[in-house]
Amino acid sequence: MTRLVVEGVGLESAWWGPAPEQAPTLVLLHEGLGSVALWRDIPARLAQATECGVFAYSRQGHGESDPAPARPLSYMHDEAGRLSAVLDAAGVRRAVLIGHSDGASIAAIHAGSRYDARVRGLVLLAPHVFVEEESIRGIEAARAAYQSGRLRDLLAPYHRDVDSTFWGWNRAWLDPAFRSWRIDEFIPYIRIPILLIQGDADQYGTLAQLRAVDELAYGPVETVIIPAARHSPHLDAPEIVLAAIAGFVHTLLSVHEAAI
Repeated sequence: MTRLVVEGVGLESAWWGPAPEQAPTLVLLHEGLGSVALWRDIPARLAQATECGVFAYSRQGHGESDPAPARPLSYMHDEAGRLSAVLDAAGVRRAVLIGHSDGASIAAIHAGSRYDARVRGLVLLAPHVFVEEESIRGIEAARAAYQSGRLRDLLAPYHRDVDSTFWGWNRAWLDPAFRSWRIDEFIPYIRIPILLIQGDADQYGTLAQLRAVDELAYGPVETVIIPAARHSPHLDAPEIVLAAIAGFVHTLLSVHEAAI
């Protein structure tokens, strides 16, 4: 683990595989309750499968990063705005953003709201484009599991202040004003290839999320739907997800190398 300071905030981070001056970097953006450690063995396996470097960090208020103040409803937009500074601090030169859930939404907002020449492609795992009833029901179920102690016990080893992490995420999503949250306005401005991956048993959203990206995106879109996988397809079906990402990354980077 290493520690970055970005805009005065200490963020835990980790690297696998080649340094950014030696190979492109796959940048992992975690889910709403995620952290570096909660990616499990996925970063190491991605580095091996792609021969790229892999960089992951915990956003403020997650993992061992500095605590976060109360989370505004714009938190995903705010994190997308900070991503350039994170990539600068990490020394990333050429990147594919791989986001899961909230992290996928952050990656899409970043790519659709600014031109960042470092970012060559997006892998969006179970992205949120708009709020569905399935999303609300899933997050209400997470609240009940946390209040029972079961989910808290699972998350506590991975966060410095697990209560702040959980309630910051949960209260934002369950705020009535959050029902109107959506990011489809950014999708048409994404000018780089996108790989979409979602389980067809995702408890936080339907496949309408992927259809929205596919219909609105300007650039090429590939879609992988995994039968019986839930909201973390990379953990439910790692072999399928790793193979899909490796194929996407190899094709993407070979096209860029040929164009140089």
